[in-house]
Amino acid sequence: MDDAIAKADILVEALAWIRRFRDTTTVVKLGGSVMEDADALRHVLLDIVFMSTVGMRPVVVHGAGAAISRAMDQAGIQPRFVQGRRYTDLATLAIVEKVLAEETTESIVRQIEELGGRAVPLNFRTTPVLFGERLELTGADGQAVDLGYVGKVTSVEQQVIENFCYADQVPVIPSMCLDAQGQKLNVNADTAAMAVAVALQAEKLVFLSDVNGVRRNKHDPASLINTLTATQAKQLIEDGLVDAGMIPKLEACLETIQKGVRKVHIIDGRLRHSLLLEIYTTQGIGTQIVPDSMVETPH
Repeated sequence: MDDAIAKADILVEALAWIRRFRDTTTVVKLGGSVMEDADALRHVLLDIVFMSTVGMRPVVVHGAGAAISRAMDQAGIQPRFVQGRRYTDLATLAIVEKVLAEETTESIVRQIEELGGRAVPLNFRTTPVLFGERLELTGADGQAVDLGYVGKVTSVEQQVIENFCYADQVPVIPSMCLDAQGQKLNVNADTAAMAVAVALQAEKLVFLSDVNGVRRNKHDPASLINTLTATQAKQLIEDGLVDAGMIPKLEACLETIQKGVRKVHIIDGRLRHSLLLEIYTTQGIGTQIVPDSMVETPH
């Protein structure tokens, strides 16, 4: 009986958040180790089905870095990274499209539907929704850096995505875009998710990470910071208290907040039902980054 009462208490706690976030959009960025762990991915997708069922509008943006590297190895192509981004020649681009935008996108859709949800792939074989241009970077010598067919998103088909959400389908979007000439480009999945969240003016953008969030001590999971305002996050970076690998993600979170997304979350996607625990409980299990104007702490 005590177990049953505890479960009822959890449902009652969740009810307030279900009501609050009903008819709001949450963009979930899938990638990293979650994509490599079938059990972890299944639980994340089950959470997404739950979110859709109770009236939220989840949108999935995904990468597939490890799977792309494996496919390149099988094809005898040596991966090359420039300033942290995969150099993409035509041969690599063909593999990225096949593995990322076709196999992975369509596999995620199938799994969502097998779990009782409804989903739609928004890739080059159906309805592409990300458009952009070649990404231009500058090296330490001031010269342009050649990344090959790597792009950045400059526009998002907001109405198309929202129409599928209104039809109770989960849009699944690979991190590739088309330029003005119809050329396909490889896009960093984090920046693609940011572009989608900003275009939809999402309530939340959730990054599924390999750590439980932002920590005061990178080696101590117990030093997790549950809530950071934009100013606090900037101060952590300036004081050198954030792990170097977390800095780009935290800076991306700040940029997204500045462009109108209400909250950005960093959570450990390997934790079972991490999405539900972060969104539908008062304390949450990761780090949320919020504008300075938001003084509330619940997730």
